[in-house]
Amino acid sequence: MKLKLVLASALLAIGLSASAQTVIKFSHVVAVDTPKGQAALFFAKKAGELTKGKVKVEVYANSALYKDKEEMEALQIGSVQMLAPSLAKFGPLGVKEFEAFDLPFIFDDTADLHKITQGPVGAGLLAKLDARGIHGLAFWDNGFKSFSANTPLKNVADFKGKKFRIQSSKVLEEEIRSVGGIPQVMAFSEVYQALQTGVVDGTENPISNFYTQKMHEVQKHLSITNHGYLGYAVIVNKKFWDGLPADIRGELEQAMKEATVYANQIAQEENDKALDGVKKSGKTTVYVPTKEERLALKKAMAPVHTKMADRVGKDTLQQIYKATGFDPAKL
Repeated sequence: MKLKLVLASALLAIGLSASAQTVIKFSHVVAVDTPKGQAALFFAKKAGELTKGKVKVEVYANSALYKDKEEMEALQIGSVQMLAPSLAKFGPLGVKEFEAFDLPFIFDDTADLHKITQGPVGAGLLAKLDARGIHGLAFWDNGFKSFSANTPLKNVADFKGKKFRIQSSKVLEEEIRSVGGIPQVMAFSEVYQALQTGVVDGTENPISNFYTQKMHEVQKHLSITNHGYLGYAVIVNKKFWDGLPADIRGELEQAMKEATVYANQIAQEENDKALDGVKKSGKTTVYVPTKEERLALKKAMAPVHTKMADRVGKDTLQQIYKATGFDPAKL
């Protein structure tokens, strides 16, 4: 009888131990070997280490669980606990201030960008998500976007009449229209086939996304415009997050800090590698616009800032302009 009690107690202890482990499903839509894909795995590893196995982060890449149109709802209802959606996804959610990140040429470089994402403006933006049942943890870099198509994109006139895939963002729609293009909202996982079949003519992406999704196989020209920024906000289901013990939350916050440093460090490195891969493939001609060509594109897109000011919030815009020194009116 004593032996049975000991065994029963041992089995109960094992069961309690197993049930004590918290599982976080971290879903994203890009490839494992992108900056976001690698950073997600880094976070998962650090979370396991710092919580001493109390938390297990399961990473699902490449839209394995949800496409980018579905994942936000999945998070809000608790089907997944963590996402790292691109910043354009928060406008349709009702937090339109995030669409300021979509404005063309608003950041000259990563130094300007980090004044926002790692400063009080960025913290204030993340705090606005709480009312939507979402808690913002960090911003992760991906990189600056370039345009691609099957015909050269050197001058503003080259964009006229072409259909460009964009994320769901009113700012990005206006960006494409400002140069005479036709914006086409489409899920990221559908872009390759759409380019292959001619449903769209071109797209805008950081080079790491362009290369890892093999878009260079179906796009003959890539113009390094660096006209816009694509980044991510790492977010969790607020109810789930608030329900975690304080010590676990603290350990996960530390894991996220370390993962953010890692994510931002590798973003440029991965984009550089991807650009080299595109060039070596011989399938896509890479063009770097002249200073004059880039300025012409910048001027053509400048009115987007004025048109979208009310939408994204004039106060938010002024805070960004003040921090970065950008002034579209002076172009």
